[in-house]
Amino acid sequence: MKQNPKRCVKKREHPIDPANVLGKKNKEREISAADHRLLGQQLDLFSISEDVGVGLVLWHPNGTIVRNVIRDYWEKEHLQNGYQLVCTPHIARRELWKTSGHLDYYEQNMYVFEKDGEGLVVKPMNCPFHIAIYKARPRSYRELPIRYAEWGTVYRYERSGTLQGLLRVRGFTQDDAHIFCTAEQVKQEILTLLDFTRRIMRRFGFEEYRVYLSTRDPEHPEKYMGSNEEWQRAQNALAEALQEKTIAFREVPGEAVFYGPKIDMNIVDAAGREWQCTTLQFDFNLPKRFNITYVGADNKEHEVVMIHRALLGAIERFFAILLEHCNGNLPTWLAPVQVSVIPVSDDCLEYAESVHRKLVSCGIRAELDDSTSTVSYKIRNAELQKIPYMAIVGKHEAETGRIAVRKHGTGNAGSMAIKELARQIRKHGN
Repeated sequence: MKQNPKRCVKKREHPIDPANVLGKKNKEREISAADHRLLGQQLDLFSISEDVGVGLVLWHPNGTIVRNVIRDYWEKEHLQNGYQLVCTPHIARRELWKTSGHLDYYEQNMYVFEKDGEGLVVKPMNCPFHIAIYKARPRSYRELPIRYAEWGTVYRYERSGTLQGLLRVRGFTQDDAHIFCTAEQVKQEILTLLDFTRRIMRRFGFEEYRVYLSTRDPEHPEKYMGSNEEWQRAQNALAEALQEKTIAFREVPGEAVFYGPKIDMNIVDAAGREWQCTTLQFDFNLPKRFNITYVGADNKEHEVVMIHRALLGAIERFFAILLEHCNGNLPTWLAPVQVSVIPVSDDCLEYAESVHRKLVSCGIRAELDDSTSTVSYKIRNAELQKIPYMAIVGKHEAETGRIAVRKHGTGNAGSMAIKELARQIRKHGN
């Protein structure tokens, strides 16, 4: 999307946050057929059970397939772009969160407990773990930048009245990453991140963004960590990167958190709603609290520049946004079932089974509808399940070794060889 890189400095009247969106859209959401909660039930993707606990998501087989496809794509892209994947525990000692400052500022949203006389915390964030991996041994400037990425599941207490579907939950997975670099590397890292973000979002069908640069309140610098020089350098690096990429943005003074400025790249969905997903965040706090350093060319220790980064944000919320954006019609590469194989009669069942096997062997997610229902009912059911393709097989198809293909929402797509349909689906990024 072509954008004007004009820098607009203005206080944002209504910060874009899921809680604000929910507050404004609650009544519409209750009756909307495109509500992700209704789609989740219709497509058998996920559920939330009071027996398990409010705000805790149960991913059904179909939802888990979609989630895994997203994750596989995400991991492949990150490995190809210089990230190292890590995996960290779900709990940690209380002292870790004391060092990070979370216990002082965030304890009311954390699950804290004691076992064998030791204080433990269920992790609300992944940052301290990635720092611990970085600090496992001394680091040289030659190693930087180091980029750690993780699908890290975290838990935060949210008031029950704020919970709604997947948009606000108590247990969720972040596509989290932390970049450790030198001050000289910051701008290039941000430039690379902006390109990376737009490519990832475009893959999911999001082309429109509204971008905000959150800076500190110039009238109250005492509220923020870091020196004036550090803040100015960080804010300039973010602004210059956006301008260099010709990305229009609005600067919002006073909306930076106390530990650093940030860029929010908010996606706009098919209904014109704005959602905060991508955040690129400087941190002047944790490098000092944890004494994160590297050995420079002068053989002296220098403080690392740390960038927090989430592209999709909370996977649960992104999943909800994506579902509503496409009204449940997931692109073929994401659909849990890509082809429903439908035999016209029991006489064609053996051939239908062979079609199903061949599609699966080609890497296609196919299911065989061998129920006793009528063909029209099977087609209607596949349409309701929003399955991208149907392979109808009757006596003629069995004799010719072909399939009659229907596309979801458009109808008859003609006769094809089985491998031809498989190629067509793989072309869409299977």
